[in-house]
Amino acid sequence: MQKILVANRGEIALRVMRSAREMGIKTVAVYSAADRNALHMRYADEAIYIGEAPSNQSYLVGEKIIEACQQTGAEAIHPGYGFLSENPAFALMVREAGLTLIGPSPEAMEVMGNKLSAKAAAMRYNIPMVPGTEEAITDVAEAKKRALEVGFPILIKAAAGGGGKGMRIVETADEFEEQMQRAVSEATSAFGDGSVFIERYVSSPRHIEIQVLGDTHGNIVHLFERECSIQRRHQKVIEEAPSSVLTPELRQQMGRCAVDVARSVNYTGAGTVEFILDEQLNFYFLEMNTRLQVEHPVTELITGIDLVKEQIRIARGEPISFKQDELKINGHAVELRVYAEDPANNFLPDIGTLQTYITPKGPGVRVDDGFEQGMEIPIYYDPMIAKLITYGKDRKEAIERMVRAIEEYQITGITTTLGFGKFVMQHEAFTSGNFDTHFVKKYFEPWVLNSAIQDEALIAAFIMEKLLTEKSRQTALSVAPSQSSGWLRNRRLN
Repeated sequence: MQKILVANRGEIALRVMRSAREMGIKTVAVYSAADRNALHMRYADEAIYIGEAPSNQSYLVGEKIIEACQQTGAEAIHPGYGFLSENPAFALMVREAGLTLIGPSPEAMEVMGNKLSAKAAAMRYNIPMVPGTEEAITDVAEAKKRALEVGFPILIKAAAGGGGKGMRIVETADEFEEQMQRAVSEATSAFGDGSVFIERYVSSPRHIEIQVLGDTHGNIVHLFERECSIQRRHQKVIEEAPSSVLTPELRQQMGRCAVDVARSVNYTGAGTVEFILDEQLNFYFLEMNTRLQVEHPVTELITGIDLVKEQIRIARGEPISFKQDELKINGHAVELRVYAEDPANNFLPDIGTLQTYITPKGPGVRVDDGFEQGMEIPIYYDPMIAKLITYGKDRKEAIERMVRAIEEYQITGITTTLGFGKFVMQHEAFTSGNFDTHFVKKYFEPWVLNSAIQDEALIAAFIMEKLLTEKSRQTALSVAPSQSSGWLRNRRLN
């Protein structure tokens, strides 16, 4: 494998390309009209234009990706995450073109891409499941009968897709019919598939996922867990590894189950098995993501494993480069997704120009981004600007380091989730580890951020006033050159 095409954009495209370069592999970027000056297309050895800005005219067009490979001689495709990364039809297209997809087989994607077939596969290995239906239900009367058997509150979920679409929490039988019709309608609109199923609603869940790797030699390992419970609109904003609540015994049980889920579809490459954890620390299978996750850096930091390099080696037919018993958790890592969103306005996406963009640095700080100062945040794609990751010897240090990094991160021109991230890091529920997926609903009030912004503005004004007063005083004193500070004089010369 001498050349890889990265079928993605932004920070994940750069992330993949950097690991490939370290391995001596050349890279090909693809870019849309909105990304003509993007960092990923400038970093790659070659770049191919694939269409207009909307993703359905560029990054989602599999034929254009295949054509770019044939044009440049790339032998393999890394899909990153999002776009075509979990599309079994595209995976099959890659195979039929004689190319290698750096990811799982189309068959594994097909099974795990549907929550019901994924549950069926996992049940063969007796993986714990939330009580509910094992098949799609379309008949409202039958569904209501099953819901009464399961017990309220229940959760109606779309069989296809994710991101909270086609999902409804139903508290009582009286509202069931209306909520089911809404869930079916939303699932049909979002995924072209109105299939839904029902589960008992876990009222205070934590979202725990296990990173797995499988190779073509039958080896499957897990790389411990990530805690992903800080979410908005059922989508993650903050992740950490390891979780603050898992015992070694529970970690081992969940890891073993995750490996079995991967084994149920002969999984190859990197994937993530997701679970929910209730208040009594009972865990239940949720779904499997058949790709690299946005939050993979926290796993890399606590294990010392480059997951992208492992993906590439596995795609080349090599065995996983380590064994399960060789892995151990070292330290703690936290990740904040820095979105162009306004947390004080229901996390609505924001667009504009990065008038100031200065990233934090120093020990234990990692920034995976795809932007630089002066660039515009396009309206066509996910609003994530960067992933800010901090690492420490323990959870306390990782959190303290994250607060420091957030304070050093300078972004103007758009509204971001940095302030929200700092709010979470300093909240007692988070620092104590006593939180769940309802953190935002329970604790976050928009006025907190507005108040913080006003306080910062007052502090800045106070500092400016002091500086101006001091400057005026020094001018009035007219200090002789021989009395001036040598440090200040050297600073002026520098």
